[in-house]
Amino acid sequence: MKWFFDTSVLVPAFVEEHVHHELSLAAFLRADKKTGCCSAHSLLEFYAVITRLPGRDRISSDQVLLLVQNIRERLTIISLSPEDHFAILEKSAAARVFGGTVYDVLLAHCALKASAKILCTWNVKHFQQFGGEIAKRVQTP
Repeated sequence: MKWFFDTSVLVPAFVEEHVHHELSLAAFLRADKKTGCCSAHSLLEFYAVITRLPGRDRISSDQVLLLVQNIRERLTIISLSPEDHFAILEKSAAARVFGGTVYDVLLAHCALKASAKILCTWNVKHFQQFGGEIAKRVQTP
């Protein structure tokens, strides 16, 4: 079974103090390139979040690159074509998707492109709002 990992699972997998650390890490460690994937966008989002953690939890950019490499070694990275991006924008505009929610649409399409059976996220409501093919795949770790 193929799992698509949202950034909301990847971040706590690497942050020991995070409330979802243990379950996120366990899910991440069960995955490999055949059974787990994430979007290329999530690597950038992961970097952005981890390099801006508050106080003593903040990690240097060099250390974050090592964590990103760990993700790349374990998961298949899914990217979309320029045509895919434009189609997502058209569908999002037609569905009246606004603001940052469009990034969740992008991740949902990556999960579909990867034929993931499970979209693993802590942001369940974000993805269930898309209904149908997406909503039935949404699951927490």
